[in-house]
Parts: sequence; C-alpha cells; structure tokens
Amino acid sequence: MKGFFATFKHDHWVMPYLRRYRKLLALVLFLGFMTFFCGGALMFNSGYLISRAATHPYNILMIYVPIVLARAFGIGRPAFRYAERLTSHNWVLRIVSDFRKRLYQAVEKQAVAIRQTHQTGDVLSILAEDIDHIENLYLRTVFPLVIGWLLYLFVVIGIGYFNWAFGLLMLILLGVIVIFMPLLSVAVNGRREFQARQVQRRFYTQLTDAVLGLGDWLISGRRQAFLQQQDQPIDEIATLRRADHHFQWWRNFAIQFIFGAAVVLIVWWAGLTFTHNQAEANWVAAFGLALFPTVEPFSGMSQGVSEWPVYQDSIKRVNRLDEHEPELPAQTTIGALEELKLDHVSFTYPGAKREVIDDLSLDLHPGEKLALLGPSGTGKSTLLKLILGDEQPSRGQVTLNGVPVSQLQTQRAQLFGVLDQQPYLFDTTVMNNVRLGNLNATDEDVHAAVKAVELDDLVGRLPQGYDTEVQEAGSRFSGGERQRLSLARILLQDAPIIILDEPTVSLDPITEQHLLDTVFSVLHDKTIIWVTHHLAGINHVDQVRFIEDGHFDMQGTPAQLYQDNARFRSLYDLDRGK
Repeated sequence: MKGFFATFKHDHWVMPYLRRYRKLLALVLFLGFMTFFCGGALMFNSGYLISRAATHPYNILMIYVPIVLARAFGIGRPAFRYAERLTSHNWVLRIVSDFRKRLYQAVEKQAVAIRQTHQTGDVLSILAEDIDHIENLYLRTVFPLVIGWLLYLFVVIGIGYFNWAFGLLMLILLGVIVIFMPLLSVAVNGRREFQARQVQRRFYTQLTDAVLGLGDWLISGRRQAFLQQQDQPIDEIATLRRADHHFQWWRNFAIQFIFGAAVVLIVWWAGLTFTHNQAEANWVAAFGLALFPTVEPFSGMSQGVSEWPVYQDSIKRVNRLDEHEPELPAQTTIGALEELKLDHVSFTYPGAKREVIDDLSLDLHPGEKLALLGPSGTGKSTLLKLILGDEQPSRGQVTLNGVPVSQLQTQRAQLFGVLDQQPYLFDTTVMNNVRLGNLNATDEDVHAAVKAVELDDLVGRLPQGYDTEVQEAGSRFSGGERQRLSLARILLQDAPIIILDEPTVSLDPITEQHLLDTVFSVLHDKTIIWVTHHLAGINHVDQVRFIEDGHFDMQGTPAQLYQDNARFRSLYDLDRGK
C-alpha cells in the first residue's frame, strides 16, 4: 500500500465525495457486514439446530427458537445482500455522476492547455478509463476491505470471548488471509496490474495516433507494419495477464488451504471446549460451520487490494488535470459589436525562444471582411486562438468594444462562429446537427438556414428528409456538403464575428469557389476573418493581411495590392492559372 496516504494528502477529487456521502457510505458498510453476519449466523444456528435435533427432544418447542432464527437469518442474508448491492451502486453512481461532470468540465475549461500537455489518446484514456477505475476502487477494494476487516475483528473477538489464547491464534492465522495476502498481492500482482495498465494506456495513445493517420499508412503501403505495431502491446499485455492468473491461482489455493486449517482448528477447539456434557456438545458443529460464509469476503480482499496501484495512478492523473487549469478572469458581457481590435499583440509559447506573433495591430468594424494569408507556421492559427481567447497575449491586448476577449468567454458562443477545415457532424439527424447552432431554433428556422446554403434540394431527396441520419462524422455527405451543413449551423448561431479557418482546403477548385461564393453571400452582414493559403475568392474581402515571421508583411485591399505589390500580383495570377 505504498504511497496510500500520500495519494490522498492533496487529493481534491476523491475524498471530497467520500465526505459528502459519508452517511450513505456508513449504511453501505453496515449492510455489507450484516449480509455476511447473517450468513455466518445462519450456519452457526443451523449447526446447533442439527445437533440439537439429533438428540430427539421430547417437544418441538425445545428447538422452536433455533428454527425461527434459521428462518430469520435465511431471509436476512439475501435481503441484506440485495439492499447492500442497491445502496452501494446508488452510492457509487452518485459519486461517479458528480465525478464525470467535474471531469468533463475540467477538460472543457482547459481544452487548449490539455492539447499542449496531453496526447489525444491520453485524454481519451482519462475520460474512458480513470472514471471506471475510481468506481472500481469503491466496489472492488474499499467496500470488500472494510467489510472483511469488520468480520475479521468480529470473529476474533467472538472466539476470544470464550478462550483468549485460541482467539489470539485465530488472529494470527486469519491475519495471514486478511493482512499478509493482500500486502503480498499488491507487492507482486499489483506491479503486474500497473504494468499492464501502462502498456494498455500506451497502446491506447499509439492506436489513436495510428488511426488518425490511417490514410498515410495505407497510401505508403505499410499496412503490415501498421498491424505489427498493434500486435506488440497486445502480446505484452497477454504475457502479464498469464503471469497474473498464475499468481492468483496459487494465492487463492493458499487462502483456501489456510482457511481450511482454521476451520479444522475451530472444530478441534470446540470439541475440547464444549464436550463436557451432551448439552454443550451441540455447539461443536455450530462453531465449525459458522466460519464458512466468511471465506468469500476474506478471499476477495486480496484481489481488490492488488488493483490499488492502478487506482492510485488514476487518482493522480485526474488530480494533475487541475495543475494546468487556467485562471479565468472576471467575466462580463457586451452589447452589439462595435470594434474588434488587436493592440500591439505579441505571443510566445511557453518554453519557446521565438515570438510566434510579433507586435500585431488590427482594427475590424462590423461587417468588414479580412483575409489572413501566409505560409504554414507563420502564426495564422495562433492569431485565431488569441482572437477567440484560447490563448492570452504575452504583450498587448485583444479587445471587443474595448473589453479584453479573455473577459468575454462566457459570451463566446454569442460572439464567435467558427467554420474550420473539418467541421464535425454528429451521428444523428440533419435536423439535430444544424440545430446545434441554436437549440431554440424552430424547424422553420432550420429549413431556412439549409435553404440559404443551397442544400434544401439535397436534403429533400434524402430517404427521411431532415430526419435522415448523417452517419458518423457526416460520412453520408461529401466534403463540400459537410461544410454547407456546418455553415447552416453558423447561420442559426447568428454570431457577429465569423472565423473561417481554411474551410476549403480539401475541396476541388470548382466546389471551393462555389462554397466561398455561398459563404460570403449568406454572411454578408457579418464580420469575417478568413485564414487561407491561396487567393481563390480573395475579391470577397475588404482587406488582406499577409503574415510572415509573426508580423504583417503586406496589407491593403485586394485591388491596391494587385496594383502596387508585385509579390501579391504574382501570387494572384498564379492562383488563377495565368
């Protein structure tokens, strides 16, 4: 149990929920104890009843009380077990519900920071596995361990009441099962469990990365290498699992052997203690049978404890999420958009020596259209993060109506709409996907938005119209159609500032031109910031800014730049095939 107390010393994810639901936890432990107490009491009473009935009492009333107790304990055991299972799962589901909500909120709050500190597969591993691990911490470790210890103390004290020397012997013998075996399990098997989880987590991250780049694997003809890369961690896990099962078999055999020895010793002790006369002899079978129901909780303690290193790792991982949680400044709201302004903005990523954005200034008024051009790695995407508030400038300010954008994050969805290279469509209906832009929109509003982006005919030809499933990631539709559905979503959102982050990068030239014409037509009254690599559709904008090495290299209207800037003119003619 190395590091047990250190794990919870600064924990602010698990312990607060234990304290919040402590009364329900006490009830769970009480019901769990009573389940096995009734089982032991039933066997104890049955042993006495069988022995007593074998002496042929002259009157049934002489064994009537044991008969009634047998019925009571027989009914009590399943009743307590059912209540314990119901209560324990209710307790765990309450905690896990709060835990999931807090975890997803933590991820949502620091989405940008997480992407910088965690790989995609690692984030998925936290969301998919760590919650389940902490749920199992309660169900498979905490509950069995506490209940097992309570029963252990009850058995030892009960036997010690009759004979303290034999009670001490049982303390040592059963202590091997409830103390030594769990410690041995966590030392030997726990290490393997932890290694298996580490390999599994690495495999999760590796597989996610590989799947995200699956097209490149196939194009390069490395299909077999892709499969071999996935086989290696699977073989490692299988080897660890075999060693795990081998150890468990021997451990369980040892537990059963020691438990059997304890039962034999109890029968021997009872035979010495309760055979002075016929009446006392009836208790020999009672003591001999009473211990059997405790084998289940005693043997479960070792397996539960052996999984502690996995649970410990999960607890540390979710607590580390808060280490990167950004401090959100005091929030406010603004009215109608009057001005978007970048005032001498500079930005450097932590640990980097070079400034990605170097002293940029920009003013945009309602309805203006701006194109940001430049080669990859020159700061275009970083500039968008600064405008949206995902990153904070190292120097200078990004403001809306004079208010720093960092103070407007609670109003962000009402201020910014984003159409990027690969907008995501969920595996639900066309109606639901478009309505994500405004959950209060009516069906007529959705129809109008779809018509505005020129998809009404296409949707009308679908098998179920607007109730047609778009399939996972919108795979039913082409790239241009997915962009138009996302554009319809933005129309419903009705934000004053629209970010276009290279939305046509994967489209053919004809589809690209048609989409750009549609975008600038339906968003004619919006402020648009359009990031692009080339100049198709550049005549739609009011001004062009070319970024290179973090600063604006050239700027002006498309007409001015074409007339006065030879470089722009060359790029424009090249893009038009001249």
